[in-house]
Amino acid sequence: MIPSSCKTLITIAAISDIHSNIFALDAVLADIKKRGVDQIVNLGDILYGPIAPRATYELLMAHRDDILTIRGNQDRQIYEATETEIANNPTMDFIVRELPKDAIEWMRALPFDCHLSEDVYLCHGTPTDDIIYLLEDIVTGAPTVRSDSNILSLLNGIASPVIVCGHTHIPRTVTLSSGQMVINSGSVGYPAYEDDLPIIHQMQTYSPHASYALISCIETEQGKRWQTEHIKVAYDHDAAANLALKNGREDWAYALRTGRVL
Repeated sequence: MIPSSCKTLITIAAISDIHSNIFALDAVLADIKKRGVDQIVNLGDILYGPIAPRATYELLMAHRDDILTIRGNQDRQIYEATETEIANNPTMDFIVRELPKDAIEWMRALPFDCHLSEDVYLCHGTPTDDIIYLLEDIVTGAPTVRSDSNILSLLNGIASPVIVCGHTHIPRTVTLSSGQMVINSGSVGYPAYEDDLPIIHQMQTYSPHASYALISCIETEQGKRWQTEHIKVAYDHDAAANLALKNGREDWAYALRTGRVL
């Protein structure tokens, strides 16, 4: 509870990595609506997934005026996909066939990053690369938090007190020796995955819940203070899993139901 002598200056809801999961997004937006949020930010990886790309896009367009959105690596991969890449990737083929042209052009026009204010900076991966993980090192095949100096180096001079990122799907808040706070909001729609780049590694949250973060600036007698609350929202993950399975992705269906990699 915030002391009565303190005042909340702004509350930001950070969402990321929706991955076409309309069911999770709908539940998260409903939860955010109850919390008196001043700004919603969406950190990318929005429509890539074997669930419901078109419906997810349409829901976001219905809230277009309320959500500031940047792009993620898989948004870029959709609009950069060649005919050969689409033909060799059934999930990409499904996404491209389902999405209207307007959705592709919307993703193409999204910014890489954003200075929301003097205090808050938004990116998907790092300030210079949408593929690199800002907070996690995966050299062992499982995520461990990078050293303080490594994270500061990856920030590449970004001095904002609050940096908000996504990409790894792991909700996490890390305070640096610089006093900066780096927040990964976790994934709205895809709680676990395995990737083989740059090496084979697994990201798992061990829960089917949708994740997002509330970030608040509190004014105290000593000055401004930033705080984070990581939110886990229950939703109909079986419905999402059933669509993933229908579209040929047993691995996604298992992850959606368990928060674990198959």
